[in-house]
Formats: sequence, C-alpha cells, structure tokens
Amino acid sequence: MEPTRNNLGQNIGFPLPNWVPPPFPPRKSMVGRLCRLEPLDPDRHAAALFEADAADVDGRSWTYLPYGPFGDLPSYRAWLDANCRGDDPLFFAVIANADDRPAGLVSYLRITPASGSIEVGHLHYSPRLQRSPAATEAMYLMMKCAFECGYRRYEWKCDVLNAPSRAAAQRLGLSFEGVFRQATVYKGRNRDTAWYAAIDAEWPALREAFLAWLDPGNFETDGRQRTRLSDRTRPLLKQRG
Repeated sequence: MEPTRNNLGQNIGFPLPNWVPPPFPPRKSMVGRLCRLEPLDPDRHAAALFEADAADVDGRSWTYLPYGPFGDLPSYRAWLDANCRGDDPLFFAVIANADDRPAGLVSYLRITPASGSIEVGHLHYSPRLQRSPAATEAMYLMMKCAFECGYRRYEWKCDVLNAPSRAAAQRLGLSFEGVFRQATVYKGRNRDTAWYAAIDAEWPALREAFLAWLDPGNFETDGRQRTRLSDRTRPLLKQRG
C-alpha cells in the first residue's frame, strides 16, 4: 500500500485501524499429510533426534548454526534442556509420518506481537528429512500457523555465505530484503546476515502455491515432482538475492 500524508503534509505509513497484536503462537502440534510438528520435549525427542542426526557423519548440516555438532547424546540433551524449553525460541520436533520418528528441529524466534513480526529459524534437518516433501510441508505448516495467528511479517535470516539456506528461503516464497554486514559473531567468525521475508498480503498466493505443490497429484509414483515449488513461488518474489 502507498504511504499517506499527515496534516503537516509528511508521508507516513498506511493506517491500520483494525490492527490487533496477535497472540504468541500456540505450543501445540501442527499436523500435515507428510509430517507433524510437535512441541519439543527433550524427554521424548532427544534420543531419536540425535540418532537421526548421526547420519550426517561429517557434520555438514551444523556449519551455519551457532552450535553443534554434538559428539554424544548427553551433550545434545544438555543443549536442548538449556536452550529449547522456552517460549522464544519456541521449538518443534519434525516427525515424519512415514516412519513416525523425529527427523528435525524448527522454531519460531524473535516473536514480536506488538509489531506483528515473527521469524523462523534454528532449522536443523537430519539427512533423512533433507530435500523431502515432508521438509517442505514442515515449512508450510510453520508459515500457515504464523499468518493464521495474525502475524503481518514472517522472517528468515541466515549467513550470507549459506547458499543452500538462501535458495531455500526464496523457494519458499520469501523475498530478499538485503544484507546486514558484520551482524554478529558465531563460532569465532564473522557473519554477514541475509534477510528474507513474506508479509500477510502475500500469504494467500503463497498458500495456493504450497497446496498445489504438496498435492499428491504433483508427484510421480516414484516420488519425483512434476512441477517445482520454485516455479510457483518465483513470480511472487518482490526481490531475489
């Protein structure tokens, strides 16, 4: 929407006469056809997640996270207990319906109801979940819940050097918004942070793109996709980068 003007003739943001800050996202399961997201419970999920992550023998999936890899279950469990029991970040375990076993972690973070802004992050998918339709459905469920709760802005941030994460954000329909230089330090090194986001006005078209891609009819009997999600979301992006 275009800016409006105040009585001094200055441009100001468009009005939000019916704006009501959304609630915090609920700590409850989100259920899809291919996966479900359960509120993280280290007592129930830690051992299975650690086992699934062990398939990443060289630890490649941890490179761009500020923690990990974990050498043993007790250290992983200690990290979960110390960092993943709060309301922000709010963590969920991704359970693949195909085998009913935990295969990854996702979270909401920087949850700011007053601004209607929420971020998705702390994503860690085990090799069993990576590049699977269930992995995409997990992201759809997270975005769906956020916008249905009433959030106006859904963010994704990553190390500017993390090419797979940058590609994933845009595949999911989040537009590039720029780079914050020297944004933080992690694992003893600099991080420039790339920002991506989708807003509530874009959600209806994104939802239709996800539902069309996730439809069983979009997949061959051998599991190959007939159309790519990126082909459906690329026209919706405001900027790529």
